[in-house]
Amino acid sequence: MTSPTTQSETLFAHAQALMPGGVSSPVRAFKSVGGVPRFIDRGEGAYLVDADGNRMIDYVMSFGPLLLGHAPEAVTRAIADQAARGTSFGAPSPLESDLAEHIRSVYPSMERLRFVNSGTEGAMSAVRAARAFTRRDKVVKFDGHYHGHADLLLAKAGSGVATLGLPDSPGVPAAVTADTLVVPFNDPAALRAVFEAEGERIAAVLVEPIAGNMGMVRPAEGFLAFLREITEAHGALLVFDEVMVGFRVHPGGAQALFGVTPDVTILGKVIGGGLPVGAYGGRADVMEMMAPSGPVYQAGTLSGNPLAMAAGLALFREANATGAWRLAADAARDTAAAIQSAADAAGVPVQTTSEGAMFGFFLNANPVMDYASAATSDREAFARLHGLLLDRGVYLPPSPFEACFTSSAHTPDVVAEAAEAFRSAFAAL
Repeated sequence: MTSPTTQSETLFAHAQALMPGGVSSPVRAFKSVGGVPRFIDRGEGAYLVDADGNRMIDYVMSFGPLLLGHAPEAVTRAIADQAARGTSFGAPSPLESDLAEHIRSVYPSMERLRFVNSGTEGAMSAVRAARAFTRRDKVVKFDGHYHGHADLLLAKAGSGVATLGLPDSPGVPAAVTADTLVVPFNDPAALRAVFEAEGERIAAVLVEPIAGNMGMVRPAEGFLAFLREITEAHGALLVFDEVMVGFRVHPGGAQALFGVTPDVTILGKVIGGGLPVGAYGGRADVMEMMAPSGPVYQAGTLSGNPLAMAAGLALFREANATGAWRLAADAARDTAAAIQSAADAAGVPVQTTSEGAMFGFFLNANPVMDYASAATSDREAFARLHGLLLDRGVYLPPSPFEACFTSSAHTPDVVAEAAEAFRSAFAAL
């Protein structure tokens, strides 16, 4: 049943002579699951096809943006049409305002917003705006939450850092993270203590409202509302990093799902329809700090580039017309249920969760509420399961610390196919 990997092996060997670890982003190297990373030739709806011709149900979906699946005709046509008109202008285009207007219509808290090229840029810029607005330096983040690889936020950051076993990262001076305060997720007492000690110096609290970079971990009941209350009480800003969960856990994002309004929101991935993009935005008085309206500088030649804007607009129009979000959400719920059922039948302890078009699971007998409990999951078993599923035609994120994603292309027939693969793989595990 082992899938052929000859071409991927050859491509990986060549890539290792050209790029660090042979990849452009660390988790892709399969370090935590073993084996050879699959080099992808193409995507087709809910499937990936690798260089050896292996066809796999994709539950990575480029880590979130592909709500319609791979290569949806509406999006690829929009990209091609725009490419024929120009790929980058270094000047404003009407597409930026069109996409910004759509985003604000579903994220009304984003009274002003600015496009950037990645979630990392969005988080970095949001922190700069918050510091300038509050005239404070310290920033609070949560253990295991990932806000991109900017120096100041690469502290106990989960995701690839946790996967590779790195404490944080060499090359980040201690002075840069001295003003980054890290507390456990879902721990109001710990955050309250930090504010009691540092409240007058805290500019912002950054949070993934549903964590997706230490596996998928939901906030405890009332925790996000507590964040809103304590930041307001101390004059700090609340920043929601919805790069991963935006338009995924709810059509209006996590803030609509939980009814908590942040001061600033960071978006990415899905708003560009699969092309590189990010955005940050929020209260008008905060965002007006940014140049040229205010003194805080941030710029980017490719920010708001017309290809990403056209792709994002096409994705949202098609999703609204076809009910894609509900279809993808149904697939996520049913896939999580299939994993739970398969694990239970095999006697393998597992914790599953899903919200909207996003799901996750931990090979863990106990509930997971923070990074410490996530880290107790059976990593060796996950690595074996990952390989078993590859051989059965299912592609999961190559890390136990990543969430999984579905699309409207994950039809009931696709989910049924995946369910059989999960049943067989857990039985073999």
